Amino acid sequence: MQSLIAGIQHADMRSLARFISWIENDVPGYETILAQLQFHATPIIGITGPPGAGKSTLINALVASLLNQNKRVAIVAVDPSSPFNKGALMGDRLRMSEHYLHPNLFIRSMASRGSLGGLAPKIFEVCDVLRAAQFDYILIETVGVGQSEVEIAALADTTVLVLVPEAGDDIQTIKSGVMEIADIFVLNKSDREGAAIFEKNLTVLAHQYASKDWENPVIKTVASQYIGLDELIHQIHLHQQLTQKGEKKILLLSQKAMMLIKAMRTKDISMPDLTSELSLVANNSDFNLYRFIEKYK
Repeated sequence: MQSLIAGIQHADMRSLARFISWIENDVPGYETILAQLQFHATPIIGITGPPGAGKSTLINALVASLLNQNKRVAIVAVDPSSPFNKGALMGDRLRMSEHYLHPNLFIRSMASRGSLGGLAPKIFEVCDVLRAAQFDYILIETVGVGQSEVEIAALADTTVLVLVPEAGDDIQTIKSGVMEIADIFVLNKSDREGAAIFEKNLTVLAHQYASKDWENPVIKTVASQYIGLDELIHQIHLHQQLTQKGEKKILLLSQKAMMLIKAMRTKDISMPDLTSELSLVANNSDFNLYRFIEKYK
């Protein structure tokens, strides 16, 4: 166990991959190791947005810029689950093949396993492991499910919402969902028609959501051509200076603690077992779901 802990703290890629697999598979004893790790203040950057916005391309460009600055970067990409084996459907080493052999880069794909919040069930623990490994940046790409992707706000220090000009007609719908949890707006594929109008609308919304300390910047990028990346990194740095202290940090820690406590208290309850038990009683005339769940309280 001590050799595994040492490997994690020295960012040994094999140790990291092995322990993350332990976490995902609930191998007995993984909580004991988590409790012995020392976590560092590595900034966690959440990249979210609707499918087709270019999140993976933007992350690929960000990684290239950061690696050129000799930064150590970890990527956690949450993918849709296979309906057969619950594993991740997409292979991010294929999408980021340009960098995946770089010694300063660690990439991990995680399956959403039915989570509706755009994240994977064990992603909080996985990010803490990466923080223990002293990476300079941790980038999280959500699954891309759209309006329900709000869990990222409880995990990321800075949340980047990636949009494209084609979303311009739906901006009223967008603002009622993930717009509220974004810290930075990125208008990707900004060389397309309609980008100027959409940028103007985003800027108006950013002003509406502004706080006394921060107004969401609207950054135009063309990630496939590495355009706008320096400005995005600059704005991330500026926002990180705000997130190191204050009420928001405590609120996010509280949300994270609540999610971890919920997971711990329900770890012995499985969906297959519930389904099996319900199949025996659900059709009874006196069935009551609230009576059924009382034994789990």
